[in-house]
Amino acid sequence: MESCIFCKIAAGEIPSNTLYLDDDLRAILDVAPAAPGHALILPRKHFRDVTEMPGELLGKIMTLGGRIGQAQQKALSCEGFNLIQNNGEAAGQTVFHFHLHVIPRKKDDGALALWEPGESSAGEREEVLQKLLKEL
Repeated sequence: MESCIFCKIAAGEIPSNTLYLDDDLRAILDVAPAAPGHALILPRKHFRDVTEMPGELLGKIMTLGGRIGQAQQKALSCEGFNLIQNNGEAAGQTVFHFHLHVIPRKKDDGALALWEPGESSAGEREEVLQKLLKEL
């Protein structure tokens, strides 16, 4: 996509702090990090979101996410990491080129707001289950 900033970064047209590069992927340090060491994994080919991604490439991205997370833990002395991937504006996607965030975490760092677990009845879960099963 001609106007996609992540396509330009993935292609090397825009400079980045590259952690990893191969024919399919580029992993970079985020310029607006949630925490020091926050990385983004970008496919070099344009996909709008996870629904357009081939399974084999998704597997490769998740594997790389784990490798980067392990490197963050060792190099940055963090205690964990988040793998975050948003799909659609309502879910927080702001750049419409698939990307996986790898965010190093320390206990009580306040880097991300996690959701509060809600409640649901058995009937509500069954109703949702039936709707989803029709679409799968």
